[in-house]
Amino acid sequence: MIDVIKAKGHYNVKATHKTTLEVTKDSFLTPRGDCIIGINADKGASQLDERVKDEIRRDTSYIYAVIVVNGIYDIVSGRGSSQLQLTNPNKIIIRKSTFISDSTIMLNADKSAKDIDRRIIKKLQQGSDLTLFIITSNSPLKNEEILRIIVNSYPISFT
Repeated sequence: MIDVIKAKGHYNVKATHKTTLEVTKDSFLTPRGDCIIGINADKGASQLDERVKDEIRRDTSYIYAVIVVNGIYDIVSGRGSSQLQLTNPNKIIIRKSTFISDSTIMLNADKSAKDIDRRIIKKLQQGSDLTLFIITSNSPLKNEEILRIIVNSYPISFT
């Protein structure tokens, strides 16, 4: 399953948080929001495709977030959980930890905001558009497989 979230960068994007990564529907970002990489998102956790949410809520699911900005991409891998609520209409949060909130869509992630490719962060600080693909699978996927899913589903180019 796959879903797409569109958001915007902002000059206050720091992306220095060590355990979380967030995209928000808020139209502003203060310097304190060091986990936020995108604002003005078109979806929060509650608006994700129902089939994607069903897969995220499986304890055996593998979740992948592909961040694309100006053709540059980064992939975050983690796990789903039957404990995830996915009810927040404003935020989507990816966590390295197992902490659960109503906006958490991925646990045990291999990256947080501080780990995202700095070329992407620089583009976001300049206000570039962000596309966030959420992919779910019942088995682990290689990066090539993840990118093939996106290319076969959406017209986008990567550098």
